[in-house]
Amino acid sequence: MAASASTAEGARALANLSGRILLVGAGKMGSALLEGWLRLGLRPTNIAVLEPQPTREIEALVERGLQLNPPRDALGEIAAVVVAVKPQVAPAALPALIQFLGTATVVVSIMAGRTLRFLEDALPGVAIVRAMPNMPAAVGRGITVAVANVRVSENQRELVHALLSAVGAVEWIDDEMLMDAVTALSGSGPAYVFLLTEAMAQAGAAAGLPTALAATLARDTVTGSGELLRGSPLDAATLRQNVTSPGGTTAAALDVLMGKDGLAPLMRRAIAAATARSRKLAG
Repeated sequence: MAASASTAEGARALANLSGRILLVGAGKMGSALLEGWLRLGLRPTNIAVLEPQPTREIEALVERGLQLNPPRDALGEIAAVVVAVKPQVAPAALPALIQFLGTATVVVSIMAGRTLRFLEDALPGVAIVRAMPNMPAAVGRGITVAVANVRVSENQRELVHALLSAVGAVEWIDDEMLMDAVTALSGSGPAYVFLLTEAMAQAGAAAGLPTALAATLARDTVTGSGELLRGSPLDAATLRQNVTSPGGTTAAALDVLMGKDGLAPLMRRAIAAATARSRKLAG
């Protein structure tokens, strides 16, 4: 499904929502989701937030009908609970959520490393989706991978897809074991891109460019190339080939980057290390 079509369907689903969405934790990722829901047309009156240290922006939404730290009896039907707290506080936070769960409520966890089994042990008998968004969600350009337990209905899955698509594209998997590799690739991936940008800027400065100019050229080259890749029907390998003239300057650089100890084997080792660490953290 194209991203624009998915976003349009998500907007319709959220605009017609009858129950409430309860957001637990409004840090960077939780706030990004909240902003995305509002952009897609979810009414503040359909949102409740549990957050001990709300931002002024969230407090301002109370005047538009958002409920902040409400008691359970003030909420009525809750369609979904989105858990966006830090994973280390999960053992204390999850049992307190049981009071908010109805028979039709789906729980969506974006806590890194917390498995479906962990979540099911804390919230027995509940429909649960585990999701891994990434940092570009903050600007509505993230990518989220989600996996559901067997209790999630088709309608609940569609609702969760709409909620997650508010911050970017959404992919679903059936095998939760893949989530460690997902974490290593897309979850940690923005840091790799930022490091590439740093390295390009440093290399440009080493080649004689003024430091500020090198940083600007590196940043705009990476972001511009990303936009080209996103909008082009061609894959990354074809785009790379299209910009590489035989015997030219790009080819000289790629001889280094694509050599025996070049970028591809280095990236394989990096993602393998991140995957292994994710498995260890998940227990």
